[in-house]
Amino acid sequence: MHDGDQETPRDEQEFTRSAPHFSDRITADGRDGWPVEGGRYRLVGSRACPWAGRALISRRLLGLEPVLSLAIVDPIQDERSWRFTLDAQERDPVLGIAFLSEAYDARETGYPGGVSVPAIVDIPSGKLVTNDYQRITLDLATQWTALHRQGAPDLYPQEHRDEIDEVMEVVYRDVNNGVYRAGFAEQQGRYDTAYQRLFARLDWLSKRLSTQRYLVGDTVTEADIRLFTTLVRFDAVYHGHFKCNRNKLAEDRVLWGYARDLFQTPGFGDTVDFDHIKRHYYQVHTDINPRRIVPLGPDLSGWSAPHGREELGGRPFGDGAPPGPVPVAERVPSAGRIS
Repeated sequence: MHDGDQETPRDEQEFTRSAPHFSDRITADGRDGWPVEGGRYRLVGSRACPWAGRALISRRLLGLEPVLSLAIVDPIQDERSWRFTLDAQERDPVLGIAFLSEAYDARETGYPGGVSVPAIVDIPSGKLVTNDYQRITLDLATQWTALHRQGAPDLYPQEHRDEIDEVMEVVYRDVNNGVYRAGFAEQQGRYDTAYQRLFARLDWLSKRLSTQRYLVGDTVTEADIRLFTTLVRFDAVYHGHFKCNRNKLAEDRVLWGYARDLFQTPGFGDTVDFDHIKRHYYQVHTDINPRRIVPLGPDLSGWSAPHGREELGGRPFGDGAPPGPVPVAERVPSAGRIS
């Protein structure tokens, strides 16, 4: 298995991504048996994984740190997948497990699928609740509202949901998943198609964002979160490692400015660990990079350069306010952040 989702090269023709096996929802009314409850659940994520990165950003923006605890797994997996080797005694201090697979096994003995992040675990039972990466962040935005911080943004505003959904669908198909279809292609034609669709969509996004600060409306929404987690990894891994090399993100004036704008917005860049990102992709994907050499570049200092996007208007948090400082225990280590 590669990366933090459930991605499977089914044959030499096509790269496919499996649907999440555990799709229960944590809701305000507890319809699936999992009611929203502060302190009950633990979010397990990887700072390397773009799908988990969505959940890390959403949790920060919404101020859910005090009510939804966070576990960060080692960016390097072994044969049992995601592991808690970053913690003392190499066990998660809350769940008491060494591997995320143990929470999967507690939920379904002999579960045959991949172990993916993001995942939410029920702390009292130790059972996995959900690994539905497409749904988790939407529910954090819409079902956990009673526990949001004061001034939290509306990441999935009712009046824009149709447009947000439309944008997210094409971004997922051609960009979020498109880089993987290119990177894991085992046939030239499949790679060519993925590459062409990826850059056609990036051109479309660049044109759209040339006249508006955010993807939908004048505030940050779920659509921006989902695009950002791919863009922030683009030059560091996708450009070379996945052969998405028509141009670098830094060579597209609009998308580079947009990505820097979000990176410098509290809740985005402070969740990004470039060390974890690079070590995961280059050392775990041994079918692509068998020598496991991690490149020293690219130069990351540009992420902190002025972006000039304010002139397009818009306010990232609308009538709300930015999140507070990152909790000390959750700060990205110095090796992974821009100094």
